[in-house]
Amino acid sequence: MIFCVEDDNAIRDLMIYTLHSAGFEAKGFSDGAEFLQALCEENPQLVLLDIMLPGEDGISILKRLRQSGNKVPVILATAKGTEYDKVIGLDLGADDYLAKPFGMMEMISRVKAVLRRAYPSSKNEVLSICGIQMDTAQHVVIADGKRVELTFKEYELLRKFMENPGRAFTRDQLLDSIWGDAYIGETRTVDVHIGTLRTKLGQCGGLIETVRGVGYRLEAGK
Repeated sequence: MIFCVEDDNAIRDLMIYTLHSAGFEAKGFSDGAEFLQALCEENPQLVLLDIMLPGEDGISILKRLRQSGNKVPVILATAKGTEYDKVIGLDLGADDYLAKPFGMMEMISRVKAVLRRAYPSSKNEVLSICGIQMDTAQHVVIADGKRVELTFKEYELLRKFMENPGRAFTRDQLLDSIWGDAYIGETRTVDVHIGTLRTKLGQCGGLIETVRGVGYRLEAGK
């Protein structure tokens, strides 16, 4: 169950709809009071928490959660450019943040990433697309029947693509997701790592396509 705390009805409804479409159970709340009341009855797996709320704001709610010992994963929604709120939120124990306005697919991607970190699976998960297999439990990649040795960033890039086959990612999205928001560098870094990843995957490297004017995607239909 995912709790979505957002006072804008249209945005909240879209978030709930998208979460349901992605296979998640979700409930929405328009303010902190409703959310905290629901929290007394049910502990969700994750909370999407807007900072700008009527009454008690998201930062205060997050602080209250952590001081009470509640470790539920929290993704903060911050207004674009509010660096201070983002830093304060992360310092208080937020697991990630979304800068408004954000896309629904970005939201789903971050939700999945936080859930993976918060609730690591004890079972082997094997991703398989065409000639590429990835065992996420053993951190092993097989391409055309041969084991491939990847660096951590190459591995995370490939995992990102394999978990989202057919989806195009911009270089900035890949930088933010793999290198983190604190990384200071150029998007050329992504191009270099994509190049070495393609080379190491051999014939399977051609599955990673350049999307002109956008970035890269893994073409699963070849």
